[in-house]
Amino acid sequence: MKPNHPVLSILLALALSVTADGATPTEAPAGFDDQTIDPAYVTVADHQLDKDKFDTVERGSDGLGPLYNAQSCRECHQNPTTGAVSQVAELRVGHLSSDHRFEAADIPINGGREIISGRTLVNDRALCAQAQERVPEQEKIRALRLSLNTLGDGFVEALADETLRDLSEKQCAAFRQGKSQVCGQALRVPVLEAPKKTAIGRFGWKDQHASLRSFAADAYLNEMGITNTLLPTEITKTCMAAGVPEPNDTPDSTTGLEDVDHFARFMRAAKVPPRDEALFATAPAQRGSQLFNKVGCDVCHTRMLITAAAGSKLLGDSYTVPAALGDKIIHPFSDFLLHDVGTGDGIAIAVTEHFGVSHAQIAAEYGRVLAPLVRRTGEPSTAARAASKTEAFDAVDRIMAREGFSYKEVQDGRNRLRTPPLWGLRTHSRLMHDGASVRLEDAILRHGNEARASRRRFQQLGAAQKHDLLVFLGSL
Repeated sequence: MKPNHPVLSILLALALSVTADGATPTEAPAGFDDQTIDPAYVTVADHQLDKDKFDTVERGSDGLGPLYNAQSCRECHQNPTTGAVSQVAELRVGHLSSDHRFEAADIPINGGREIISGRTLVNDRALCAQAQERVPEQEKIRALRLSLNTLGDGFVEALADETLRDLSEKQCAAFRQGKSQVCGQALRVPVLEAPKKTAIGRFGWKDQHASLRSFAADAYLNEMGITNTLLPTEITKTCMAAGVPEPNDTPDSTTGLEDVDHFARFMRAAKVPPRDEALFATAPAQRGSQLFNKVGCDVCHTRMLITAAAGSKLLGDSYTVPAALGDKIIHPFSDFLLHDVGTGDGIAIAVTEHFGVSHAQIAAEYGRVLAPLVRRTGEPSTAARAASKTEAFDAVDRIMAREGFSYKEVQDGRNRLRTPPLWGLRTHSRLMHDGASVRLEDAILRHGNEARASRRRFQQLGAAQKHDLLVFLGSL
């Protein structure tokens, strides 16, 4: 995708001249052709093998369930090809505590003999009727989230933390100066394969992961119920298939790779979603592209980013950027930060669910630090509630023991969502995080809070200008 107006051309020229390793950045390869980005990085045969793993239908004998949403990665990522977006939506729920913290759900199964705690995800399927989850009445916060595209995510993973942090700092500086309403949150989250380390999240609607291996491990456990070396604890053992080893996903004796390694490698070697070049070349789309910036959409839907230099150490030094992914220009139309645009679902990241922290340990620590406050105050006052919330945040931070992790920042993001990348937008039948919008204009008009100024400028466009802008979006 090439720049199409003078401002972007100038920005690109500047970017090309200041790479960390002196290399000239090149465009990331694009396509829906299922081909590897570079056979020298991942061979054609290995990429096909990884795709086959991504497509594989799991069964109970493989470790599927007992709770699950899908039987393959492809089931939620397949339109128009393996790894892309889909129409599948998942259900997440929770509630507010007495001190107004978000808490993950408590869902009884097996006739109330077991409580599934510490998760926001409600699985739609189960291996047996006794394990089937149903939302209790007290879980008042409820939301749907669409499955996300993963094509091009290898390049997103290869973005340096500094790139995302700088975007956040520039936005928030303008916000503090009264020049903008936009202030994106760059949230540090655990890298599961790097003990004690964190990185800026960029995957998932809540930016809950920074690493594709962590992201794959999370999905394998929570979407399919398959334990792995990064997340080895079963959600429940009710109705588990007999004789399945734990963790279910273990390294292959020949290659040393787990399924989650194949999933991560597939996503890293997948091309970015291509643009409809014929439509983009039309005069309406060209005019619409300039209006996109004029309205202010590009502040959050960032047009262009450049990945870290080849050889850079990222993700707590657990990942080295390969040449195939380093120094690459991408056009995701996202800053990958968390924003409040008025559609937030009120759900914070559940550390038990996504990071494998013991819910029992968290509950015990809560009880230890909060019980004295309750005894002293009886019905907690506003001050006591604030104190208990601070104690709760500190308790989780102590348990996590991760450099840069802040449970307060996790909670602060509960009404924020990651800016959805617009590359591949033309393949989406449903829009926004919940899929509740089916027309581009409807989705734009749902934007508020940080995006209210951009929405207002869009509303002030004439009919012909709106048409041009929508044509441009339809080319992505």
